[in-house]
Amino acid sequence: MKAGARRANRRGIQSRESMLEAAIASLATGDPAAVSGNRIARDIGATWGVIKYQFGDIDGLWAAVLRHTADKRGDLPAAIAHEGTLHERVAALVHAMAAGLRQPESLAIETLRAALPRDHAELERDFPRTAAELASWKPNWDNACDRAFADLDLDRVKIRKVAALIPAAMRGITSERTLGTYGDLDDALDALIGGIVAYLER
Repeated sequence: MKAGARRANRRGIQSRESMLEAAIASLATGDPAAVSGNRIARDIGATWGVIKYQFGDIDGLWAAVLRHTADKRGDLPAAIAHEGTLHERVAALVHAMAAGLRQPESLAIETLRAALPRDHAELERDFPRTAAELASWKPNWDNACDRAFADLDLDRVKIRKVAALIPAAMRGITSERTLGTYGDLDDALDALIGGIVAYLER
């Protein structure tokens, strides 16, 4: 490849990444109106034609946004040290997710998900690439959680159920923190961790 072509390719990659970062920043405001191709184009100072050139269509843009957030997030459970007591591992996993859900990328995902069809058939019909990206997260998360406890003698079915519980529970706690509450959310986290440990040990 010639030097000029390589430079052009690098500029294209940088432009694509800058568009994705700008789209995430716009979605992270929580404004439902941000879930619009024209709004994203305006916010990032581009035309819809430029975005369409990079991502194909709105489905391609949303799928790319989700993939970009996943790449930045990495394999969260795998990043937790696979050592220590069961309580320490569960606590590390829960607190890591709590921190992750407060990041702009997570806020952007929540805004986008709130605007997408709830019905899987409708989502897969209207936004097939976005649906495929979202669907890929569950098995990846399940497998990562399984690896996080791989050396412990635990029921694998229970680990799968815990993997389903943690994201749902943590989104609820994070929502309470965002909206404001008189409850003690640190107590809620402690209860969640203790409950998971007791369930896995039972």
